[in-house]
Amino acid sequence: MATEAESGTGLVFHPMDQFIVKPLFGDVIHWYTPTNVTLWMGLAALCVIALMVFGTTGRATIPSRIQSVAELAYGFIYKMVEDVAGKDAVKFFPYVMTLFLFIVFSNFLGLIPMSFTTTSHFAVTIVLALLVFLTVTIVGFIKNGVHFLELFWVTSAPLALRPVLAIIELVSYFVRPVSHSIRLAGNVMAGHAVIKVFAGFAALAVVSPVSILAITAMYGIEVLVAFIQAYVFTILTCVYLKDALHPGH
Repeated sequence: MATEAESGTGLVFHPMDQFIVKPLFGDVIHWYTPTNVTLWMGLAALCVIALMVFGTTGRATIPSRIQSVAELAYGFIYKMVEDVAGKDAVKFFPYVMTLFLFIVFSNFLGLIPMSFTTTSHFAVTIVLALLVFLTVTIVGFIKNGVHFLELFWVTSAPLALRPVLAIIELVSYFVRPVSHSIRLAGNVMAGHAVIKVFAGFAALAVVSPVSILAITAMYGIEVLVAFIQAYVFTILTCVYLKDALHPGH
């Protein structure tokens, strides 16, 4: 992912360079080294606090714009949790809400020129997905005990097929955090890489207008993707919560 101009290929950039983790201070990265990932994850967390804490402090009867956005987000996620996972899942609403806001802010911050998109890294999304997976599994066993294993036993299938289906369901269950995380990271990374490729052609006078139009169109699509991927990650979390709370359904 280094510059390849000196190798004779003519490339002066690489579309994946934007995803390189770099230390903020010094040249060596240790586990405790602040990096660009640390910076933009911290900014995403500050945006969540600014929206939900400072933005709603006044609780005005006629809400300000930021209070309106906070109330809209609150109602949107609350209804999602209630409709998808059931009323008894509302106790997990603060966790689901925080998860959604963190991802959506991380995605949108990544659209700022010269920023870093933290959700394009599998290391970030797999942690979020594993937290969901562990939460759902622990809640499932605490609430249902061994009856949680009924999630893998398809009673509607013929008896001879149930053991085979149980193995398939068990494998698919443990693959959940992988698919959950790759879906988010892959979609975010792909869009940013395509924009970078189009940007590379913008310097060529012949194709510059087409390149600029393509960048504009892709940027508009990425704005939608930033929200949609946060929505998909959150609604899948609600689906998994439903399985933990109601494994027999």
